[in-house]
Amino acid sequence: MKIGELATLTNTQIETIRYYEREGLLAEPRRSEGNYRIYGPAHAERLSFIRHCRGLDMTLDEIRVLLRFKDAPTENCREVNELLDEHIGHVAERIRELRQLEKQLKSLRETCVGGQAALHCGILNELTEIAKSPVASNGREGHVHGAHSGSGAHRPSRH
Repeated sequence: MKIGELATLTNTQIETIRYYEREGLLAEPRRSEGNYRIYGPAHAERLSFIRHCRGLDMTLDEIRVLLRFKDAPTENCREVNELLDEHIGHVAERIRELRQLEKQLKSLRETCVGGQAALHCGILNELTEIAKSPVASNGREGHVHGAHSGSGAHRPSRH
């Protein structure tokens, strides 16, 4: 199959497939006489595996480790277990950060109870005051990356 067919079959953007190839996660396919990439079922299976791991928010390095073991099925999987335990710890930490973010947002929301002129909006005024402090100069204070469901639909750096 050509790259477009693989993309459709695995619900993956073409550029993401190329990115995984450049990163060495997906083997380069053979080429047709017309220099088109030709993929087989093994590519689709591996790409689906990678996509599932990305859906579990695993990094490319974590996926590389998993693929190394997948490619060596007789190896002891102790390192796979350790990798997953560590990843679970990262997820738990992010959950704690998200709960803290939720508390901050709720506290901010309580500063404005009704519709009024924006000049008197407690939320806007509080955000303005926070933005004036040197700590908030990075613009990400209290923000948890990846917390928005719509953020980075194509994030190739994280694929």
